[in-house]
Amino acid sequence: MYLLIRCKKTRMKKQTALILILISLMIPRGANGQKEKDYLKKTDDNVRAKQISDMKFGMFICWSFSTFSGQEWTPAEGKDAGFFRATGCDTDQWCKVAKKAGMHYILFLTKHHDGFCLWDTKTTDKKVTNSPLGIDVLAKLRKSCDKYGLKLALYFSEGDWTFPGAVFSKDGGINPEVKKAQLKELLTNYGPIEYIWFDHAQGDGGLTHEETDQYVAQFQPDCLPGYNHGTPAGRIRLGELGSPSALDDISGAGFNKHAADYKGYIAAEFTYPILPPHEGGAMWFYSLPVHDTLCLPAKKIYEDYLGAVKFGNIFSLDVGPDYAGRLRETDVKTLKKVGRYIKGKDKFPKTDEKKQISN
Repeated sequence: MYLLIRCKKTRMKKQTALILILISLMIPRGANGQKEKDYLKKTDDNVRAKQISDMKFGMFICWSFSTFSGQEWTPAEGKDAGFFRATGCDTDQWCKVAKKAGMHYILFLTKHHDGFCLWDTKTTDKKVTNSPLGIDVLAKLRKSCDKYGLKLALYFSEGDWTFPGAVFSKDGGINPEVKKAQLKELLTNYGPIEYIWFDHAQGDGGLTHEETDQYVAQFQPDCLPGYNHGTPAGRIRLGELGSPSALDDISGAGFNKHAADYKGYIAAEFTYPILPPHEGGAMWFYSLPVHDTLCLPAKKIYEDYLGAVKFGNIFSLDVGPDYAGRLRETDVKTLKKVGRYIKGKDKFPKTDEKKQISN
């Protein structure tokens, strides 16, 4: 009898151990096998700065109402979610191209000034899951980033023309509770977020930058807030239409000229569109079919990549998916060329002057 009981206990222990192993395997992990809850801990600033700097080069995805309006800024009034008329959404293509280009992260536009949300928010009906596309694009992108080993950062417009008191192109209104609710969704439902690119073009939405910093840190202490202009704050210096530069040199900070005396940055980013200057259509978003062959040369992009690496910056190259949710062929071709330069597969014309830098 004693032997029978002992055997039963041994079997139960083995079964319990097996169940625990299976449960551990089911714990969600982000890119690079990171446990989902690891990002709730704060990393030392010096270590975190190096982690961000090591991201080097990424793809900024702008895809929203302005993709379909042919304008950079699209009035929110009179438009419901149906205005977003995408016929597809190929997040795997975005990430696959980014990987071939030598990129390490995706910066994704979650909400522009028009208030249309590219995730399944509970704060408004003006969201992508109510559009004909009918899917949570951010959730799909998170899966693609994990699949291809890419990190994820988010763009978020502070002002919102659906907020009380908003005036198109002049003021983004005030609704701090909705701003907080949306940020909480983004920071608690989509895994680790490397940084948030806050657009201050239409105000702060009623929550100051200092208050926004504190709110973000509650949910993800390692997520670096950054602001393209307005009251200097955050932990990452943004450079809208910027260029490579040292952290203490604001010449590369684009519109962020008020950052000169601010000492809170531990990293620096700059960004610009892959579309060169052109007449009509948008700049940061997919423009118009007539512009489908316009693209900056791979040489220019690669040179700025080298600059980013030299100064420890990260370079977010903006690329706008088209009506079908795919990157333009000219962008794909150019980015593959950049990737071949970065990985040393093609000889760069100035290799005798600029040393090849390992990806």
